[in-house]
Amino acid sequence: MIINQSEFSVSAVKASQYPEGGLDEIALAGRSNVGKSSLINTLLQRKNLARTSSSPGKTQTLNFYRVDSDQADFYLVDVPGYGYAKVSKKQREEFGEMIQDYLETRAYLKGLILLIDGRHEPTADDIAMYDYAQYLNLPILLVATKMDKIKKNAFNKTEAAFRKHLNLNKDNVTFLPFSSVTKLNVDQVKDWIQARLDEE
Repeated sequence: MIINQSEFSVSAVKASQYPEGGLDEIALAGRSNVGKSSLINTLLQRKNLARTSSSPGKTQTLNFYRVDSDQADFYLVDVPGYGYAKVSKKQREEFGEMIQDYLETRAYLKGLILLIDGRHEPTADDIAMYDYAQYLNLPILLVATKMDKIKKNAFNKTEAAFRKHLNLNKDNVTFLPFSSVTKLNVDQVKDWIQARLDEE
């Protein structure tokens, strides 16, 4: 996949605000500050298209990024990060409903990229999100982020920790270590996206 052009399209909190036009969509989910914005910018070869922040909890809407590639046009959809304690209980419930409505009803959704910090074992929130995606029968790309902060000889330990807490043997699950700093497995993420877009 070669990215020709990309742009921020719209922020949405309900279905009536989603983009029209029938393009396929790939969603990205993960804890606040796990590196979703960095992954988006790295994939799309843009420095600041998705705004990164040192303050977790900044993404509070569904953010749609339109991508024009040599294969097809599609949207990457950044959903609000979960697990941020300083967001009020009411806000967490609203975020949960927003994400649930999108993931359960969006006909154009072709798969979910779930980002988990590769430096740590999956949290209860990570496991819950993974189980929920399994329940929805979504194709899942499980991305272990920030792997540049881990020595290469410890990569197997990261995967083992993920396997301990998550069932990675499902047919619809792919696991990849990733780094936006070293560009580890960027092409493999693109290949996974392309494979989802190619499915009928």
